[in-house]
Amino acid sequence: MGLLSRLAGLAPSKAPTDDVLLIHAMFLMAGADGNFDDEEAAVLIAAANSLPEFKDTTEQQFQGMIGDAKKLVRKYENPQASVAALGQISTPALKQKAFLLAAEIALASGDVDEDEDAMLEAMQRVLGLDDATAKTIINVLAIKYAS
Repeated sequence: MGLLSRLAGLAPSKAPTDDVLLIHAMFLMAGADGNFDDEEAAVLIAAANSLPEFKDTTEQQFQGMIGDAKKLVRKYENPQASVAALGQISTPALKQKAFLLAAEIALASGDVDEDEDAMLEAMQRVLGLDDATAKTIINVLAIKYAS
């Protein structure tokens, strides 16, 4: 425990939940290009609403998780560095889901730029996904979002 924690009586922060980390992955991708517009917010909310992890989540609980995801980003030097937090996701299946959600956010917004591509590559590394799995996820989503 550090000096501030001892003197201020602050408890160490607890590890983020998988739900918060899934939201974190989507937010990181939505903001990877430097802006977070209404279309990306709508895709993020729609994606979250379709997940079993958020099935019984109230609006207030969901907003709380969004707040926790925002706090998580602030614990790091910058959003790119906060990708490291995704390594705390508890299972390989949820790590794949986080990658899929991030890739979907990128592809749903149209053209994928260099910043989004770099963010997705960083996520792949942190999440421990092999190239074949990442490629499969991206190929399926590319079919979904092809015009």
